[in-house]
Amino acid sequence: MFSHDGLGFRTVVPPQGEWAARIYVLPLQDGAEKPVPFHREADGTSAAERRRAEWIRKSPVPESSNLTLYRTMLRCVDDIGALQIEDPVHPERTVVAAGAPWFMAIFGRDSILSSYMALPVDPSLALDTLRNLADRQGSEVDLVTEEQPGRILHEVRLGVSTKLALGGKSAYYGTADATPLFVTLLGEVSRWGLAADQVAALLPNADRALDWIRDYGDRDGDGFVEYQRLNDQGLVNQGWKDSWDGVNFADGRLAEPPIALCEVQGYVYGAYIARAWMAYDAGDFGLATELRARAARLKNQFNEQFWLPDRGYFAIALDGDKRPVDALTSNMGHCLWNGIVDDDKAPLVAERLMSPEMFSGWGIRTLATTMGAYNPASYHNGAVWPHDNGIIATGLMRYGFVQEAQRVAQAIIEAAEYTDHRLPELFCGFERSRFPKPVPYPTSCSPQAWAAATPVQLMRTLLRYDPDVSRNGMWFDPVLPKAWGRARATNLPIGGGRITIDVTGTEATLEGLPPGMTLHRGTRPPWLT
Repeated sequence: MFSHDGLGFRTVVPPQGEWAARIYVLPLQDGAEKPVPFHREADGTSAAERRRAEWIRKSPVPESSNLTLYRTMLRCVDDIGALQIEDPVHPERTVVAAGAPWFMAIFGRDSILSSYMALPVDPSLALDTLRNLADRQGSEVDLVTEEQPGRILHEVRLGVSTKLALGGKSAYYGTADATPLFVTLLGEVSRWGLAADQVAALLPNADRALDWIRDYGDRDGDGFVEYQRLNDQGLVNQGWKDSWDGVNFADGRLAEPPIALCEVQGYVYGAYIARAWMAYDAGDFGLATELRARAARLKNQFNEQFWLPDRGYFAIALDGDKRPVDALTSNMGHCLWNGIVDDDKAPLVAERLMSPEMFSGWGIRTLATTMGAYNPASYHNGAVWPHDNGIIATGLMRYGFVQEAQRVAQAIIEAAEYTDHRLPELFCGFERSRFPKPVPYPTSCSPQAWAAATPVQLMRTLLRYDPDVSRNGMWFDPVLPKAWGRARATNLPIGGGRITIDVTGTEATLEGLPPGMTLHRGTRPPWLT
């Protein structure tokens, strides 16, 4: 049966029988055969295939004595290349689609975090992502699409029916986190030695993003960024856990908006610090001082109002009545990444994240098993997300929890062995002691951008690999787990050059640094202190 709604078959397959169908699809344009969307050159390759081949050619080449790690790194680099799509308005740029098959589109948050994690593979991907998002940065108030001046979009669909995007238009802006993450990514990109003029050209967009935080993100002027959808078609929850039930109390009750998420405050803090460093580098000491003061105020306020002293962890959010939403979740691990957590609270946060209620053996769950809404097969209330764990591992390392970061990284890499070395978007949160293999989540995207980039981020975290070309420095102080054996990578891009690293545990060599760059061992980069 064929209709505009789809293609279906009715058949009876007897016991032990077989049935098969083969479908040929021929694209038509105005009723005629027009193979333009699938155009191939004389050599038989399409533009997408040539782009992917170029990506593989210029990507770093990993080696490892640990076969699981080696195969996972190869697969993740290949998948990041496979998920790159081009903007028809700017075909010279590429950006990472969120994931196949459901989200072959630009997602602000997903594309930002994916390209951030892929920086050691190709920093230019992050710059292209920023430029594509800057071109579509909000310029007016639109209650349908939730566009606001300075806001970075949530989703844009390129070259397809606008009905596929929320709000009925090609772009939808209903997200609380993409805007501060945009500034954070720009700050990170500024250290990788890309064209300084192109980075500088994005500073006005970063400043408009900070204006959005002040004028629209902080809805009530209390210092925190909150969200509440502007129409009944938009997303109820506008953080990374954007399912309808993604934010709940310990007893399972749903939080009511406006909602201020803990990790969003961490992202805002990171945005202030990132922009302050860029201002400092440009000699604008007044702006740098102002932004660091804003960051300090936010950090103090956050640690006062989100901390639950009787629980020993941070609330996932404040609800519409400014009550702490007291579920134990993975969200607070993102706060470690950006450094908003006070030093005296960080050990308790790490302990909670690594507790049996949170750590499944295959990674940190999104929600503790002791919470009322916990379900190991729930999208955001109990499953394990690789990218979530990658960010948390980075935060644990930032605060000096080396063994905990190693444990998270090993669990995620070991999980990849059971999915043909391709990390899926998520898998179920069942306990490893009961389930010797990660239990698949039925509709998980695979490949999925930030899952594909997670192994790169985990490796960078354990290598403690942080370049700053503008300061002529490379901070490199590896702590690879013994089980990972020897790891080597060639063709790593930095500052217009290519370097080679060779690491076993904490022993390492680094070759090919651009002239004038100094290698730092045993110290932390200044922006992480």
